[in-house]
Amino acid sequence: MKAYLSIKYHLDNRNRKAIESISQILTTCGFETICMQRDIEHWGAVTLAPHELMTTTFDAIRSCHILVVDLTEKGVGLGIEAGYAYAHSIPVFTIAPEGADISATLQGLSSAIAFYRTTEDLYGCFVELGLLSQEDLHPA
Repeated sequence: MKAYLSIKYHLDNRNRKAIESISQILTTCGFETICMQRDIEHWGAVTLAPHELMTTTFDAIRSCHILVVDLTEKGVGLGIEAGYAYAHSIPVFTIAPEGADISATLQGLSSAIAFYRTTEDLYGCFVELGLLSQEDLHPA
């Protein structure tokens, strides 16, 4: 299964560690991940023109089984990506730090929402979202 990671973009890649952590946890859950910043733009080495960026983003989203929105930071692009996935019947799962303000729009698009304190909590979030079973967390 393939998961698109929707996360706020920063030119200086200040959230690279978060992208890598979330992606690694999704990989542990059995998902192949795609993140525009990492996989297409190669951390800023490749710059796409705005139209090409959107076309490439939408192609990537359509190639996935789910979209995971990390709402550590809000961004217009997150809403565009979530709305596009929803419009193409791709389930949207939202993860956010405890206390994050999730708009009514994103709540309405999301198949499920889970909150976390640290990236280590994401395993539990993915169980809560139904993306990972409790048995996968603690095999017998």
